[in-house]
Amino acid sequence: MPDLQHSSSQNTLAVRVRGLRRQYGARVVVDGLDLDIDPGEFVALLGESGCGKTTLLRALAGLDAIDAGTIDGPARPAVVFQEHRLLPWVPLWRNVALGLDDGAGRPLAEQVLREVGLAGRENDWPRRLSGGQAQRVALARALVREPRLLLLDEPFAALDALTRIKMHVLIKELVACHRPGVLLVTHDVDEAIAISDRILVMRNGRIAAEYPAGAAARQNREPLRLQLLQELGVDVRPLLQQRVAVAA
Repeated sequence: MPDLQHSSSQNTLAVRVRGLRRQYGARVVVDGLDLDIDPGEFVALLGESGCGKTTLLRALAGLDAIDAGTIDGPARPAVVFQEHRLLPWVPLWRNVALGLDDGAGRPLAEQVLREVGLAGRENDWPRRLSGGQAQRVALARALVREPRLLLLDEPFAALDALTRIKMHVLIKELVACHRPGVLLVTHDVDEAIAISDRILVMRNGRIAAEYPAGAAARQNREPLRLQLLQELGVDVRPLLQQRVAVAA
């Protein structure tokens, strides 16, 4: 019988997944998937809708059962969703320190709120925040316990373009400071290139392709962007023709 539980072993990886399988009735959504993420590594996961990205994230978060395989990682990793899910009836510091003892929780919450650019706002109410500010609080809540693994489920998808760019800068700074392993589920190829160290493409329930990202890729992003779009089933010929026309 496979080990279906999250392990608390002293693995040096942020998470190690082997042979993960998840199915709903006769439909196999995740099929024998393997995945390693190092501490401090930022991994982006791309894939067409229905390929199993969210199912994988929920399994890693302990929110969904698995049918086979092993997950060697924290039993309760930190998760940030597309919706901030703040409690409207408590101030920001209590949202961040949710589940922590008030004595230790408030100083920790205030510290992390400073890190996300909300110093002095600890007693504000969620209704007074913009969308970007609310996601900053959600990030603070995720990081306050210094997680080994941080799971991001399209957390910036609902933000406007300028706010998204600011959040990209912020999340990279926070990951560099706190050093969790990160898995970002996104549909946005440009976002994946902008903030990740490694980009995975999921297809048919498995990791079908892997590309290094990082600073070098960002300096000359168009070749990688076109490769990723092709991996996702996009016909890039019009884009190439457009580039040729502009060059001419």
